[in-house]
Amino acid sequence: MTERRVVVDHVGLLVSDLERSRRFYAAALAPLGFDLVREEEDGAAFGVEGADDFGINLNAEPTVRAHVAFVAEHRAAVDAFYAAALATGGQDRSAPALRPEYHPSYYAAFVSDPDGNNIEAVCHKSSAG
Repeated sequence: MTERRVVVDHVGLLVSDLERSRRFYAAALAPLGFDLVREEEDGAAFGVEGADDFGINLNAEPTVRAHVAFVAEHRAAVDAFYAAALATGGQDRSAPALRPEYHPSYYAAFVSDPDGNNIEAVCHKSSAG
């Protein structure tokens, strides 16, 4: 199997309440291995060491209809993402489950962030591992 090519370098969303969204994303993305890597007066960036792959910025007109899917290394991380997202104000869109309509190993959960964007964690591995 060849290594998958990265096709998106980073994603940014505009948010209506920076502190609320920062808390939400810090908690929801932690189980996926993302840390808060940079904080500014009007924004925050999340990612892994050496890469700020996802950012939020305060704006009077927030992003409201985006769909962002984050890769989870294992299915337990999808479950933890979902629980953390709901505990910090996210709204349920669809609980963690296999999604065979996408492919037999597609395990994902979907939540709405504080501004209503569809945020997903997905694991493509065939085992629960």
